[in-house]
Amino acid sequence: MTLQNRVQADGEIVAAGWRGAWMGNRGILHDDNRQLGPARWRHQNWVCCALSFEGRKRAVMAPGRYTELFFYDEAQALAAGHRPCAECRRADYTRYRSAWEAVFGPTDAKAMDRALHAARVRRNRTQLRLSLPAQDLPQGAVILRASGPALIWHGALHGWSPEGYGPAEPLPQGSQTILTPAPTLAVLAAGYVLRPHASLPSRPATPYDGQTGQA
Repeated sequence: MTLQNRVQADGEIVAAGWRGAWMGNRGILHDDNRQLGPARWRHQNWVCCALSFEGRKRAVMAPGRYTELFFYDEAQALAAGHRPCAECRRADYTRYRSAWEAVFGPTDAKAMDRALHAARVRRNRTQLRLSLPAQDLPQGAVILRASGPALIWHGALHGWSPEGYGPAEPLPQGSQTILTPAPTLAVLAAGYVLRPHASLPSRPATPYDGQTGQA
C-alpha cells in the first residue's frame, strides 16, 4: 500500500511512489490504520530531518507516533514551509538560523516557527503564496508553473517531475507564483545554501554532494 506521506512543494501531503531524500514532522496526522485524517499539522514546528540519525529505527506511521513525512529534496521541503531540524541537522539548522538572524535579528526555533507558520498558511489552511519576478528571487526558491513546481538554481530554472529535475531553462519574465515562504526567501538571499536532489543537472560541486539519502 502506498502511504499518504509524501509532501509536495505546494504543501499538500499525497500518496506517491517517488523516493524521499529527507524526512519531516508536523505531529500525529494518521490513525491506527495508517490513514491520514483531515488535519495537516498538529503544531507549528514543521521540521525537515535526516533519514538516519544515531541509529534510530522507526516503524512508519506507528499508532500514537508522529507521522513520518518525506520530501523529494530540501528545496521542496523549504517551499512547503519546513526548516532544518535542530537535533538531527544541527549544522544546517545553525546555518539557517544565522542567515535568519542576519536579516531579522536574534531569534530561536519557536520564534522562527511562528513567523514561518504565519507566512506559509492562510486561516482557511491553504498555502499562502507570493507573486514576485523570478529575477528577484534567490537561489533555492521554488515557483509554481502550469506544469508544476520549478527550482531556481544558479540563475536558471529547473522544472520538477517525479522523475527528477529537468534541464536548465531561462528564468521566466514577469511575476511568478512563489511557493517558498517569504522568511525562507530572505534566509536564502542571506546566504543559506540548501541541499538539492542529486537529479539536478549541471550543478557545481558542493560539500554536500552524495550525502542525500533515500526514504
